[in-house]
Amino acid sequence: MTAAILLTALAEELALFAAVGFLLFALDDLLVDLIYFSRRLWRGAAIYSRYPRAFARTLAPGALGGWMAVFIPAWDESAVIAPMLRETLSRFGPGDYRLFVGHYANDPATFDAIASVGDARITPVRLDHHGPTTKADCLNHLYAALITEEARRGSRALAVVLHDAEDVVHPCELMLFAALVGRAAAIQLPVVPLPDPASPWISGHYGDEFAESHGKELVVREAVGAAIPLAGVACSIERSALDRLAAMHGGQPFAADSMTEDYEVGLRLGAMGLRTMFVRIPAAPGERAAVASRGHFPASLDAAVRQKARWIGGIAFAGWERLGWSGGLGERWMRMRDRSGPLAALLMVAGYGAMLLWAQLSVAQGMGAPLAVTIGPRLALLLKVNLVLLAWRVVMRASFTTAAYGPWQGLMSVPRLFVANIIAILAVRRALSLHNSAGPPRWDKTRHIFPKELGA
Repeated sequence: MTAAILLTALAEELALFAAVGFLLFALDDLLVDLIYFSRRLWRGAAIYSRYPRAFARTLAPGALGGWMAVFIPAWDESAVIAPMLRETLSRFGPGDYRLFVGHYANDPATFDAIASVGDARITPVRLDHHGPTTKADCLNHLYAALITEEARRGSRALAVVLHDAEDVVHPCELMLFAALVGRAAAIQLPVVPLPDPASPWISGHYGDEFAESHGKELVVREAVGAAIPLAGVACSIERSALDRLAAMHGGQPFAADSMTEDYEVGLRLGAMGLRTMFVRIPAAPGERAAVASRGHFPASLDAAVRQKARWIGGIAFAGWERLGWSGGLGERWMRMRDRSGPLAALLMVAGYGAMLLWAQLSVAQGMGAPLAVTIGPRLALLLKVNLVLLAWRVVMRASFTTAAYGPWQGLMSVPRLFVANIIAILAVRRALSLHNSAGPPRWDKTRHIFPKELGA
């Protein structure tokens, strides 16, 4: 058997493996789409035809009263933390809330930036050990500081809100959380990545993914009865629910050895039988945009790969071991989807490998080499079906991106699918390497920026 025949057979086997896998993934995504649009039609006919739409500014205040605590963990954030805190205080305005900002003993620059804001509503919380540890470790120290503050006040916080040091908060956020916290143990608002003109491909692909994930997938997740995983920003945890988590984990509500503690919190609360909610509503009538947190995401390939490797490692690899497969059918389905990243990356490598081999063989055939590049009928049928499903997937991605960012970004989302695939492949490779390495997990943070037009 010649090398040409072996390469032709290898290309067809790789393509067949990838095509079968892509078909299963596409049918899985198609089911999500069907549930989303069915739910949307049902709500339009059965809910909105009888009840007015909800808006954050017109929601009745919740029955529970109390002040709000905002946790902001920070490591090496001297470049962004001061403008973020000033903008957050300005947007939230007057009210009964407090910002707890964690910083490390070996990061004096971040502490100096926090102190420069000079507002009594900010409580800097120093971690005496050197960083970085994990974000969860920092959050646990903020939880301890919250208990101290509650004892000083003589009253408990209503809920804890999580944010990162680069977030642009929404002015209605605390108002919305306060109105709804009595209905669920955890509430997640949408996250909207800010476009970066200097990085339309790397940074831009985050906007595409979050537009679809927080516009459709979390909606379906809630509809099928699965717990809502928290994003670590623009989310609130009801105060007693946080205590219940702490009681189950040695007094620390956040898993200090996890790189995706926010994701785990949502699933752990759901496993305890507590309700989790994804809330996507505008602030006022006439506004299309939902109350959401905004922020810049990584703009370089290296930073994007490192960030997504942390997500994949914490959710797909460590999450499988730490959280298992408990829950009902909807919960298990969503956990399967959460953990499918490594398999999807393997399928993409196989698919791109088959395309490369076919391209090389076709060039050789065109130059007169004695070989025949053929595709069997079984594979040909799979490729045709996958092409139709891929076209639908592209339409979905472009539609949700257009709704969030406009038609130009919707068009750009199509070629950015390839960029997202490359980042995913590289991230899975890094995540696997980190998962198999020895030593405790560490905060593998990326450099953050705060919008200049807001932080000036």
